[in-house]
Amino acid sequence: MNAAVIWVIIGFILFLLEFLVPGLVLFFFAIGAWIVAIITLFFDISITVQLIIFLISSIVTILLLRKWVKRILWTKKHSTELLEDEFLGKTARAETAISPGENGKVDFKSTVNEGTSFTISFSLS
Repeated sequence: MNAAVIWVIIGFILFLLEFLVPGLVLFFFAIGAWIVAIITLFFDISITVQLIIFLISSIVTILLLRKWVKRILWTKKHSTELLEDEFLGKTARAETAISPGENGKVDFKSTVNEGTSFTISFSLS
């Protein structure tokens, strides 16, 4: 197997691992691996030089592109904000009678789920 194919596979593995490990770092190491794969297609270079190119290109892409890519990917609201917008302040309909502290069926947005009733008490002092 030639070096270019190995670097493409390494890059693909790093790219897939990015989905498991948060932080948007492994993605740039995948880019570094793909850069080395392209270079090894055209030039016959030693493994030491390949590793140096991999490390330098990965670090440079992290330093130059990480903030920009993060800004593009996370311009929308965070998922917790989306959940809050989706559920807070909305009304659901009880499908069954639910006493305080008890569970029952609740219809919310045409989906029936398990719900719990509770009472909030507070005093103004």
